[in-house]
Amino acid sequence: MDLIPTMPDHSLEKPAHCRRKEARPTEIIAAALHLFDEKGYAATRLDDVALRAGVSKGTIYLYFDSKEALFNAVVREGLVAALSGWEVRLANDAGNSSNLLGELVLDFSRMFGSDQAGAVLKLALSEAGNFPDIAHTYHDCVIEPGIDLLRRVVMRGMARREFRSVNPEIAAHIILAPLLMRVIWEHSFICGGSDVPTERYLAEYLDLVLEGLQSAG
Repeated sequence: MDLIPTMPDHSLEKPAHCRRKEARPTEIIAAALHLFDEKGYAATRLDDVALRAGVSKGTIYLYFDSKEALFNAVVREGLVAALSGWEVRLANDAGNSSNLLGELVLDFSRMFGSDQAGAVLKLALSEAGNFPDIAHTYHDCVIEPGIDLLRRVVMRGMARREFRSVNPEIAAHIILAPLLMRVIWEHSFICGGSDVPTERYLAEYLDLVLEGLQSAG
């Protein structure tokens, strides 16, 4: 008797296009970031993003209704999530405010210094004149929450008499600005020449900031 081979049951398996569906927004965002960085916001077309992501243009519209919406997703994917964990940290950390501020600054440096975040910052700056909504999105989603976190840490240190009395809003801007400038410097001005290593830059910078905030007591 001839044996009929048992065929594998594929009824429970997801087709390849279904298995990738959950990953598609992330793939589209990653493709958009690379193209925004390479070509600029204006020159990047959704057709180019679709080709880079390996999807159809129609698939992009399932998740993002415009190029601006896609840029907003690029900002949120790489930066907004990184800031959210600090809300819990501020509510529960009972340690020294100088240490807390130092760790927050180092987190900012790691975040802004990543290839993705650096590319987004450079894009926001370079395209702000022609596309002000890009600058507004970056400010509202990244800069303003970062300023708020720094301001609250400074206020915490003042309330505990660990920091001297300063204007916390202005102090937060002063603390954040050199971190952003460092990223701009690395992405725009360093052309193979000598430069201060990031670790040394941050060590000296933090020393100046914390010494300046230190309470006389």
